[in-house]
Amino acid sequence: MTIEDIKANLTASHSFRRYDNEEWERFFVKQKQDFTYPYIVVTGSNGKEDTAHYLSSIYQQAGYSVGCFNVSRLAPSKQDIRVSGKAISDGDFIRIYEQYEKDFSRYSLSDFEILLWIALVYFAEQNVSLAILTAGIGGQHDATNLPRHSPLLVIITTVSMEHTAVLGTTLSEIATEKAGLIKEQGQCLIGKLPDAASEAVRIEAQKKRGSVMVVDNCHYFSYQAPYFRFDYVPYTKLEILSPARYLLDFAALAIEATKLLKLRFPVSEEAVRKGLLVKPLPYRMERHRQVIFDGAHNPEAIDALMKSLMPLTAGKPVHVLFASMRDKNIAVELPRLGTDAKDITLTTFSHPFAKGEMDYFLYTADYPYVEDAKMALQNLQHLYPEDWILVTGSEAFVKELSASLTL
Repeated sequence: MTIEDIKANLTASHSFRRYDNEEWERFFVKQKQDFTYPYIVVTGSNGKEDTAHYLSSIYQQAGYSVGCFNVSRLAPSKQDIRVSGKAISDGDFIRIYEQYEKDFSRYSLSDFEILLWIALVYFAEQNVSLAILTAGIGGQHDATNLPRHSPLLVIITTVSMEHTAVLGTTLSEIATEKAGLIKEQGQCLIGKLPDAASEAVRIEAQKKRGSVMVVDNCHYFSYQAPYFRFDYVPYTKLEILSPARYLLDFAALAIEATKLLKLRFPVSEEAVRKGLLVKPLPYRMERHRQVIFDGAHNPEAIDALMKSLMPLTAGKPVHVLFASMRDKNIAVELPRLGTDAKDITLTTFSHPFAKGEMDYFLYTADYPYVEDAKMALQNLQHLYPEDWILVTGSEAFVKELSASLTL
């Protein structure tokens, strides 16, 4: 078996994440394998991958062997399983996959669950000091809610109205689901959540005699390419390598987590500073000349993107090229973009769940639709060579379009 064979098996049904984890629990219990290394779980509507990315980098700089399971929103990949920054090898990935392949099939595990299990086994083999796991879409019913195991810390980055068909129809319901990751007497760190969401998390933590801490504010932040500088108690003049203001919030969560765990995993100020200078994950206000690629994919992320982008435009107009998945709330996203953007062009991409022209029929009177995204972008570049062009709406769309261009 090859990596390509496994990739084909994983992506055949596009069953990347699922909500009901009963079969996962049966599979997990059957293996009778205990993972003794400590671990952190990061969940949230936005920023969980970025928080895990910064946190893993800080601990690596501090000299710890860190296992990081940080699955992107794009497609299953062995690149999402890393120990101290290095991806699992083809040989190790294939070996572990083949060892459990029959049970993967017997219990109908999703791609996410398969990747998570491979990561957990690999981290044990590598004798990691600490593992950092990013959740799927939920908490209580997410595969990262490991049976018989308790995380050192649960981090909830943000809570917004997303995946309402499975997580709940209110912020408090969604927050309650995400807080389901908290185990008996567990610690939870939350971002600046809406009041209803933070209260729901506190109620869930109290039921389990757990504690909830809230991230502090960043101060004195300013961007001077290529660094965004900021203060976060007790540190001053920290830096990240990005123009994205919203990444400061997730860097702050990573810093606060190290403070909460300092007795078990002490880190130096130098480790914090160097860890934050890790290259950001792709498509976070990624700039190619006058084109900005950002994978914002829900109303909260779109709002954070525009608040980050507009102060950096120097008054030049922004033209948006937008595509999204069919389950996204464009009734909120498009007007938010339109508040600051000069114009919006709708388009599509090759993903099976991407919105097509008929999905935009309520909006095409206000926003033109162009089927060919590459042509649409080239037209915008030709018409507005001095302006900003923002490509956003879905990370899968942004990745596909940027890969097709010579910018």
